[in-house]
Amino acid sequence: MTAEAAGAVAPAHPSDTPWRAAFPEAADWDAPLPEGTVPALLDAAVARWADRPAIEFRDRTIGYRELGAMADGLAAGLLAEGIGPGDAVGLLLPNTPWHPVCFFAVARTGARVVHLSPMDAPRELAHKLRDSGARLVLTTDLPGILPTALRLLGEGAAERVLVGADARWGASGLPAQDVPWSDRLRPLDPLLQTPPPAAWPAVSPGDVLLLQYTGGTTGLPKGAMLTHGNLTAAIAIYRAWRDGVPAADLPRRVIAVLPLFHIFALTTILLRGVADGHELLLRTRFDVPTLLRDIAEKRATDFAGVPTMWTALVQHPEAAGCDFSSLRSATSGGAPMPFEIERRAEALVGLRLRGGWGMTETAPAGSRIPLGAAPRPGLIGIPLPGIELRVVSLDEPRRVLPPGESGEIAIRGPNVFKGYWNRPEETRAAFADGFFLTGDIGAMDAQGVFTLHDRRKNMIISSGFNVYPAAVEGAIHEHPDVAEVVVIGVPDAYRGQAAKAFVVPRPGAPAMTLESLREFLTDRLGRHEMPAALEIRDSLPRSPAGKLLARVLLEEERARAEATMGTDEAGATPEQDKREGTAP
Repeated sequence: MTAEAAGAVAPAHPSDTPWRAAFPEAADWDAPLPEGTVPALLDAAVARWADRPAIEFRDRTIGYRELGAMADGLAAGLLAEGIGPGDAVGLLLPNTPWHPVCFFAVARTGARVVHLSPMDAPRELAHKLRDSGARLVLTTDLPGILPTALRLLGEGAAERVLVGADARWGASGLPAQDVPWSDRLRPLDPLLQTPPPAAWPAVSPGDVLLLQYTGGTTGLPKGAMLTHGNLTAAIAIYRAWRDGVPAADLPRRVIAVLPLFHIFALTTILLRGVADGHELLLRTRFDVPTLLRDIAEKRATDFAGVPTMWTALVQHPEAAGCDFSSLRSATSGGAPMPFEIERRAEALVGLRLRGGWGMTETAPAGSRIPLGAAPRPGLIGIPLPGIELRVVSLDEPRRVLPPGESGEIAIRGPNVFKGYWNRPEETRAAFADGFFLTGDIGAMDAQGVFTLHDRRKNMIISSGFNVYPAAVEGAIHEHPDVAEVVVIGVPDAYRGQAAKAFVVPRPGAPAMTLESLREFLTDRLGRHEMPAALEIRDSLPRSPAGKLLARVLLEEERARAEATMGTDEAGATPEQDKREGTAP
């Protein structure tokens, strides 16, 4: 079941796109949005930027000509291994050059890529392999990666594993791994020397290239089917946005520390970077000192991070002394940015922090914040060119709500995914009148500027009032002693639900109590929004992309409630009194 089949797609009426009139200079609103293929994208980059550096990793530079040659060699090797159109290949890879080489190689064969997060539990990885039909896994011999691949092979979730040597890219400083080679476990490197076939498999824009499994929902992850056309259209959409964006033909050095197996970095950093001839400063893991060196010494021009990265940056003692003058663009994405952190980050780097909204299912183009929009909490901006957004009733998704009313955000455009892999009923339910129902709750103003309140599934209903955890988190972030916070809804005998805050304090901060926190929030939140419980933690659960995971905390609360019958109405036990507070 495709998105087109889920509902008739009618052209937008000008009155349905007020953002075009309000922000005429923000984008080339009528730019063509060609839908091509990823192999053609790489071919064009190699032809145009052959002598430019494509990747810098561990102080080694890989040029566009070399990147194209390695990808083509591996693609030929995979074809010789029997991989081609209709097959699926799992990539269990962190941010090393093996990721782009393998991604472009699989695309060239006409097969589907299945991204496997190295931070996922083996059981979840096995589900993705079995659900997608991927029997071959490409990985590397880093100590944090190889054992997982061996386990998948040993348990039968993968039939074959090909292992790329990490030493190919220079010394990592990590201990070398012994690989128990066998017929099912073989080195990947020799495949790069395979001569090309007489002709590459035919690939078209409508072919599914990527099964990107969604991670923010309950139950087992679903594979979002993203086509070559979805991904290349998303790149064209981003390129049509011109509101203060540096010219594409200027030399740019882009920090690539966000995980490339996540849709945000895949599209906006890797594919967009290759399309525009950028040099990617590829980093396996995030740490603030390396980030500061990349900016101050290597003169990076672009940095995109998730809110947790920006939080770490603004709180680092060396950040204030860094020379940020090389930066032309600073972006936050992947999750809502706390307003207080956004203001501090902008003051630190001297740039307006670019932000917006998108989803795995939209590859992930959705909206951007124009420079002319007044900053406010929850702001996600206006739709990118070629994309339509609207707000629909939570109960009647075909009823479009007028400006100012809150409801579910719905989207359509050439970047919107084809549907969920092997889930026709869920695909059908996810669309209404050709628009994908995002599950995000927000509102649009008269100028067509959208504000995001929260995820529909995260909304807390307290005494009949809607409480949005993101709004409560934003207010708590203003507290000078708070480093990180996640707010969830917990059962409340009186209200039905109430907000509970999980807080990581800043180092050296005095002890925080629920009472002192509520006093701080008195003029920032309504009574129905006030947290009824507080738990102090040393750290909070994160996804591989760096997002704070509220769902993990929800699962912990449910398990705690089931295991402890003597809890109070906010879920606190006597053993937790030292770390946690509750309030009526």
